[in-house]
Amino acid sequence: MAKNWIAGAVKNKGALHKTLGVPEGEKIPAKKLAKAANSSNPTTRKRAALAETLKGLRPQKSEPVKTDRGDFKIKG
Repeated sequence: MAKNWIAGAVKNKGALHKTLGVPEGEKIPAKKLAKAANSSNPTTRKRAALAETLKGLRPQKSEPVKTDRGDFKIKG
């Protein structure tokens, strides 16, 4: 897999926001994203699928975990 595949995948930044009528800078509601993923327009469908994929790549919040030595370390 290419090292920077995301950079090549996002060609028209903000196009999905514009298509769905959501102002840039705001999150796209999950219901709108799910509806767009089932759109009859193939471009909108692909953009929504990519948005769902990228959403899953966000780093998760890590929680401190107590080790057997009694100190804490960051999980993840």
